[in-house]
Amino acid sequence: MRFNNFLLSAVLMLSTTLTMAADGLLKPFILGSKNTGTVAEKVAQVKASLAGAGFTIAGEYAPYSGAHIMVITNDELKRNAASSEFGGYGAIQRVSVTEAGKEVQVSYTNPVYMSHVYRMKGDLANVSATLEKALGRMEEFGAQGMTAKQARKYHYTIGMEYFDEPSLLAEYGSYEEAVQAVDAKLANNKNGVSKVYRVDVTGKKESVFGVGMKGSDGAKYMDDRFIMSEIDFRDVKSTAHLPYEVLVSGNKVYALYARFRIAIDFPDLSMMGKNSFMNIMKTPEAIREALQKTVQK
Repeated sequence: MRFNNFLLSAVLMLSTTLTMAADGLLKPFILGSKNTGTVAEKVAQVKASLAGAGFTIAGEYAPYSGAHIMVITNDELKRNAASSEFGGYGAIQRVSVTEAGKEVQVSYTNPVYMSHVYRMKGDLANVSATLEKALGRMEEFGAQGMTAKQARKYHYTIGMEYFDEPSLLAEYGSYEEAVQAVDAKLANNKNGVSKVYRVDVTGKKESVFGVGMKGSDGAKYMDDRFIMSEIDFRDVKSTAHLPYEVLVSGNKVYALYARFRIAIDFPDLSMMGKNSFMNIMKTPEAIREALQKTVQK
């Protein structure tokens, strides 16, 4: 009997160890649910669930047909952002509702993964648990996975940017001047760049803006729809990759360079071949130029 108990305990410990090992690999997105129905019906349900869980929808948009994205925040996200350098990127999470074949998928960014790739002070585990309760959790997806340590030091490959190597887009006389100017310029929707949301970080001179991008007349490489048509090709959709961010921190305006910003959500994307980074090789500079033209002084 004692041997059987010991064996059972050993099996349980091994199972727990394997589970912990698997959980130690973080992935960019979480699939909450997949059901039949329409995008509009599911968006309404998701909004109700998010409100009930204490989240505020900072903004939303439909970047292309069959896709709807809601950008959410709450007090805990803002507090953690305030205590982290360039924490504004983590002041929000993104929730997507996407039509994929005959099903509608609800997915969201993985708060714990994002806390590490953005090198934040806290790991947002409580936010993750709250989102799981509100929207479900079928699986993490989007990559083979990285440890927290790997995520904090991530870059795609040699010569490509890290988190602390963003693009400096503009510089103003003060934070107040910068944030007002960027807000107004994004609202004007010039260069195909439009405002989706703005979130001010509590107690800190930092604001994060979400931007939708629509290219035309040969400017396809900065276009949301074109980019996603090339890289979001798997059965479970990574629509919550969008929208991109512009960060006002102090009197300066930044954006994560796209070779980092795209790679953190698609770290397993191949360098060459079909559905590869090679197909969007011109995208990082196209995005940087469009954003700089839009927010420059």
